[in-house]
Amino acid sequence: MNIQLGIILQIAFLGFAVAIWVPSEITAEELKEAQVTEVVQDVKLLPSNAAPRPATVNDNVHQGTAVQTGVQSRSELTFKDKTITRLGEKTIFSVGKGARSIDLGSGQFLLYVPKNSGGAKVKMGPVTAAITGTTVLGNVNPNGTTTFTVLEGTACMHLDSVGQALLVHAGQKLTFDPISNRLEDPVDVDLEQVLTSPLIKGFRRLPSAPLIEQEIQNQHRSPGAVTGNDDLTNAVRVAGAGSVGTATPDQFMRALNSLFVRSNEPEVCAYVSAAARARPDLAARIVVAALSVSRGSRSEQIDCIIRAAIAAHPSATREIVSTAVAAAPLLRDSIIAAANAVQPCQEANAFVEPRTITATDPANFRSEEVVSPEQPPPGH
Repeated sequence: MNIQLGIILQIAFLGFAVAIWVPSEITAEELKEAQVTEVVQDVKLLPSNAAPRPATVNDNVHQGTAVQTGVQSRSELTFKDKTITRLGEKTIFSVGKGARSIDLGSGQFLLYVPKNSGGAKVKMGPVTAAITGTTVLGNVNPNGTTTFTVLEGTACMHLDSVGQALLVHAGQKLTFDPISNRLEDPVDVDLEQVLTSPLIKGFRRLPSAPLIEQEIQNQHRSPGAVTGNDDLTNAVRVAGAGSVGTATPDQFMRALNSLFVRSNEPEVCAYVSAAARARPDLAARIVVAALSVSRGSRSEQIDCIIRAAIAAHPSATREIVSTAVAAAPLLRDSIIAAANAVQPCQEANAFVEPRTITATDPANFRSEEVVSPEQPPPGH
């Protein structure tokens, strides 16, 4: 995607950099200044050519002027395109030249990017997030551990140093561990608990609040969600197991199939996501079962199933694709297309389409870089 760089916003905590680039749909004029819309306790404006002074609501923050928050202090800035940036304590924020960027060394920020505003990219040290019309919370600890939570929308998280990328959905949190130098698989979080953050409850209602509330409702009623797993749990008990976690593979799959056969297309996708999260060891079998009840259906349904499974268990991408194609070769093109669509935002080169498709073929797990599953590794 071609992106023209406009304004720079810099928030320096201690060291790392968080960058936000906004596409050319947002005019430079809209991004040349921000307005202070909230002040909590000790917040100062630091003009480049004048002495610091206390910030007040409606102050304009131009290029060359910084905003600094003290201990137990917070601030909010709003731009003409309605993008909102909220700053945690001990933060320095400034509007500079070039791209719109945020530097995050240690602390927390909230970013709300309106729908149809062109999206943004956020860089937190070695981690980069690509978001479009999304509300997110980011946090970098002094030890370098980074967490990123999506409240609504999605974000594609990249760790360029190792070529890793993971898709984070609403209601999920991703963690970067600087010791292992890896992005961990996203995990579900209780959005109701996340809403207790001082960057949310301590400010005015976000424009995206209805979307966040809808995601909370989805968590309550979705099978396998944070707040409950009633459908899947009940089906597993009927199959003779005490719980989802202790069910044998056959018991779990019998239970899941009983749900699939009486579900519509969206429900099948929801069950795939829930089941793959609950039993990642069975992710490939879950996909095959879902495809079997959707055989011959629209490509959109196949796409939904593959995407749901990969999003739930990104590290199983290779196994999911290879097993699905082996089980349903007539659906190969749709399976590959769906995996290719999400694979760049899961793990770079996460899987290789082998020449002979078998679940145990070592060729499935070759590490050579390929452009797509259609291109075999070099030397084949």
